[in-house]
Amino acid sequence: MTSTLYKNIFIATDGSKQNEKAVIHGIELAKMSGAKLYAGYVVDTAAFTSIPMDAGWEMMYELLEKEANGATDTVEELAKKEGITFESVVLEGNPSHEIIEFADNNNIDLIVMGTLGKTGIDRFLLGSVAEKVTRNSKVPVLVVRGDSEEEK
Repeated sequence: MTSTLYKNIFIATDGSKQNEKAVIHGIELAKMSGAKLYAGYVVDTAAFTSIPMDAGWEMMYELLEKEANGATDTVEELAKKEGITFESVVLEGNPSHEIIEFADNNNIDLIVMGTLGKTGIDRFLLGSVAEKVTRNSKVPVLVVRGDSEEEK
């Protein structure tokens, strides 16, 4: 049985252990609805604006790109096991902005992402990508709390 509620689902992944639950939820929803699944990783280039463009910057970027490909490859592997149509994307820029922009430009019906579940002053001072996406997205956002180190 498939649903027409979701045709395109975007999983925002960072490749972390805490993000695994979000990936599993996104894959299951895509499987149940027959949706195409996108997995995206955002290379936060804003963090490197103060670093001069030299060989060191290029090496750092290559490491981040490798991490991005590894994160999306993991989702792809799981999606293919379930027979889900899949596409991976590596985006660059501010993570929350890039996730929302990708969703807006690609007919995404649902964004699935994880959170470490920061609370209190940490969340107030740092904000979170999940919170910013949830507040500003035009499409529904499913935020899946990952297991914290204390819970393990």
